[in-house]
Amino acid sequence: MTAGKPLIWDETRLADPHAQPDKANRVQHMFDGIAPTYERVNRVLSAGRDAYWRRRAVELAQIKPSDEVLDVACGTGDFARAFASARPARVVGSDFSAGMLSFAAYRPAPVEWCRADALGLPFQDASFDVVSCAFGVRNFQDLDAGLREMRRVLRPAGRACILEFTMPRTRILGNLYLFYFRNVLPRVASIISRDKSGAYDYLPQSVSTFLDAPSMARSMERAGFSRVTFTQLTLGVATVYIGHAP
Repeated sequence: MTAGKPLIWDETRLADPHAQPDKANRVQHMFDGIAPTYERVNRVLSAGRDAYWRRRAVELAQIKPSDEVLDVACGTGDFARAFASARPARVVGSDFSAGMLSFAAYRPAPVEWCRADALGLPFQDASFDVVSCAFGVRNFQDLDAGLREMRRVLRPAGRACILEFTMPRTRILGNLYLFYFRNVLPRVASIISRDKSGAYDYLPQSVSTFLDAPSMARSMERAGFSRVTFTQLTLGVATVYIGHAP
């Protein structure tokens, strides 16, 4: 117990975070709690590279002026605002965390905000030209169901743009990355955020136990995307996936 509240992530649950039956509920409460400092922690711990990763992902999505974009699991809205800067016709940001959305809406941007679960989006079939998600798909309760839902709301010839953390492929870089992720990041992030829920212990564990880039691309193909490609950034620390709706 911490300050009268149970830990959201403890050692037992962190052993296999993606298999927890109540993962979605834990993730939602986790993000509600860290929302006030979320962007600041990201900037510090990525040395500002997270902004570059988002810009590069938007470039790879090849936004057109007529495009309508849905950013799923939008958090505090960084990715949605990056898409808005490319001047599409419309950008919608959705997230199931009220805390994150409150900070997303606080900063002026030509974006519509919507509270919604990624596994049950409140939009009709074929509603958007682009569906995106940055650092969110690994938090889905059911990855395959979430990818199918992203595919469902895409128009024919639309595309998905997913930005997600990945593990560097070389052993030396991978070991260095894991050391930083497991020993440095949680301590620094917890000091900045004053978080005691285990949120920043969950982050490295959720990445190191998630799919590698080829496996993620195959998951997108199973969900109905075609011509799936992936581009690795910053020595493989982050990966951009582009999939097309036939």
